[in-house]
Amino acid sequence: MSNPVLVEVLRGSVVESRHRGAVAVCDGSGRLVLSIGDVERPVFPRSAVKSIQALPFVESGAADAFGFGNREIALACSSHSGEPEHVNLAASMLERAGLDQSALECGAHWPSGQHAMIDLARSGAEPCPLHNNCSGKHSGFLCTCVHTGLDRHGYVSKDHEFQKLVRAALEDVTGAAHDVDTCGTDGCSIPTYAVPLQSLALGFARMATGEGLSPERAKAASRIFAACMAEPFLVAGTGRADTKIMEAGKGRLFTKTGAEGVFCAAIPELGLGIALKCDDGATRAAEIMVMATLASLLPAEDPLRAALVEMANPVLKNWRGIEVGSLRPAGPLQLG
Repeated sequence: MSNPVLVEVLRGSVVESRHRGAVAVCDGSGRLVLSIGDVERPVFPRSAVKSIQALPFVESGAADAFGFGNREIALACSSHSGEPEHVNLAASMLERAGLDQSALECGAHWPSGQHAMIDLARSGAEPCPLHNNCSGKHSGFLCTCVHTGLDRHGYVSKDHEFQKLVRAALEDVTGAAHDVDTCGTDGCSIPTYAVPLQSLALGFARMATGEGLSPERAKAASRIFAACMAEPFLVAGTGRADTKIMEAGKGRLFTKTGAEGVFCAAIPELGLGIALKCDDGATRAAEIMVMATLASLLPAEDPLRAALVEMANPVLKNWRGIEVGSLRPAGPLQLG
């Protein structure tokens, strides 16, 4: 099955590039509200499922035991830009658990935020694991290990007891098997499992509504979503799509990007979960896809819909600031 073109890139008035993809929208019962393309093909969600991976962090009592609030929970779900606020908060989380950056097994890379990268380079310092965009998630993992008495060493391995907890949470929430034969290794060294987009959309509908989850898990899911929507900068960073969308939503929208053109989202007030994949892995197209999908699900008269439509049709400028083109939703995602 060939997925349809969902995003077009224009230079002037001529379409220069096209991006194909698939989109699934489910309610908490698993009913497909919207299906575009092949939503049954397994995809690696990568970082898009960090909010589900954070469930043991909250459910175990680790977040409360260390006195964490919305900021720390949001960072535990983040793919941050490595800005000072992100790095310092991750370090603080580890410190409360009696650890430091040497406990992180995510590896080090330069901050993904351009200004943060330049500032770090100018200072003469080298990047450390705290600059890794997944350091908040890993700090949450480590805090959970310390609180529950699990040996923290090797916590990234698929055979580690902590990763077994994460895998069980992913299976429970999405309803999809997370098997060894669909397991890969993520950029930050933890396991990542390929599952159908439809299952991911169901998972985010369940996270938003609590439907199909135990009372304890539903409470933790609600708390995680609330934290992320309250602290969108900590989930992403300056100028990032997740930050902009959740800031515009003001507590009405949850979104989380993943590598290789994946995006997951939820509209809690409508009880809907969203999962999508841009076939060629382009982040720029996946961002347009999620903005357009969210807009299409909101009432025409809703001001938030208008804001999302505007975001889904960005202007492209060259290095001199001259307008040279634009991106726009296309095909089934084309907005009237």
